[in-house]
Amino acid sequence: MTDKKNTAAPAAQPAAALEAGEPILRLGDVSYAYKKGGPLVIDHLSYSFDTGRVTSIMGPSGAGKTTLLSLISGLTVPTGGRVLFEGRDLATLDRYDYRSRDIGVIFQSFNLLPGLTVLENIMLTMDASGKRFDRPKKEIALELLDQVHLPRHYADERILHLSGGEQQRVAIARALSDDPKVVIADEPTGNLDPATQEDIMAIFLELAHEQDKCVIIVTHSPQIAKASDTVFELKARR
Repeated sequence: MTDKKNTAAPAAQPAAALEAGEPILRLGDVSYAYKKGGPLVIDHLSYSFDTGRVTSIMGPSGAGKTTLLSLISGLTVPTGGRVLFEGRDLATLDRYDYRSRDIGVIFQSFNLLPGLTVLENIMLTMDASGKRFDRPKKEIALELLDQVHLPRHYADERILHLSGGEQQRVAIARALSDDPKVVIADEPTGNLDPATQEDIMAIFLELAHEQDKCVIIVTHSPQIAKASDTVFELKARR
């Protein structure tokens, strides 16, 4: 496990407002097995994720990266230990609300709806979040296109008409549409050319450094890891 900052995770605290320097996400001695008594996919893992930083998670196939993303995103709960968001145990929270409002997930395969336009894909997620917005959703969605470096004339394009890099930008905009505190990306640059990969990484760095979001990226790319603030390396299971 390597970290350009500090890999140690302090002891978990009860639900409370975050104090200065408190990590937004924390793994507290987390373990996970797919069935009771089965082998541990995640084995007593502790780590802290901070706002204002990009953390890359690396590791060989089978090291538990996908399982870790499922735990962080609240899709499943650990069989041992706790995943804490703002000091609160995810297992005790409404995880649907957490996924809809507090985190934004960017999938490796984009998971966009091909029958809808760019704008419709973004606005559909805004509708599903249940959040109230102080401005028209279309206005916010168009500003998100600016943020991900996609010209506004793409707003009415169908997803199938876009390149892989353009679809990835839409996926990022969609993940940002409910203004999440945590942005999680699963191999977001795996199928992109080097120039597009560099620009996508620049977007993630802007989100962390300028908007103070916690950005977590699962990647096999040494370039992405090198550009990140922190690298968290999972070891292969024995």
